[in-house]
Amino acid sequence: MQYAVSLLPRREVNVVKLREAIEFQAPVVRDAALAAHAQLDRLGVRHAFVGGLAVGAYGYVRATGDVDFLVGPDAFEEQPGGLVTFRAGVPIHVRGVSVAYLSAEQFGPVAAAALAAPILSDDLPVVPLPLLVTMKLVAYRMRDRADIVELIKRGADAGAIRAHLASHAADLVARFDEAVAQASREQRAG
Repeated sequence: MQYAVSLLPRREVNVVKLREAIEFQAPVVRDAALAAHAQLDRLGVRHAFVGGLAVGAYGYVRATGDVDFLVGPDAFEEQPGGLVTFRAGVPIHVRGVSVAYLSAEQFGPVAAAALAAPILSDDLPVVPLPLLVTMKLVAYRMRDRADIVELIKRGADAGAIRAHLASHAADLVARFDEAVAQASREQRAG
């Protein structure tokens, strides 16, 4: 007789549950995520969760050691001479946990629109799934590719994501198609 144990919680497909993804993390990461979010709120900095926590919100819950946000230009200050720095009070570390910021400006109008009206999950802002996948395809590290494959295997709407890419980041469609093919191979292999 064989027994299998799943270490990852089972999730409903296509339901955004950021709080569950945060609660799954080590306490220090969980606390850092919530503290950084609260501080950004206090400062009035537009932000939304991205990275591993956002991936978890969309169904592939995994451990992460950092906290990532997409932020608007209000997270930064321009200094004399064109030097851009973080705005005073924007957290970079919370109890040793790194907090990273990706500027919405580098991802264009779609990212700016996402910050203007983020997906809210238990009052926590998260980027829409097509934008998250776009960001993962831009970074294209091994972890990012694996995240995309796992999201597809868990029921992400590949057609909708591909249509988004075709409209807003056509140069990334081939990378996405590779991830879809990989997900299909893995599902067939069992």
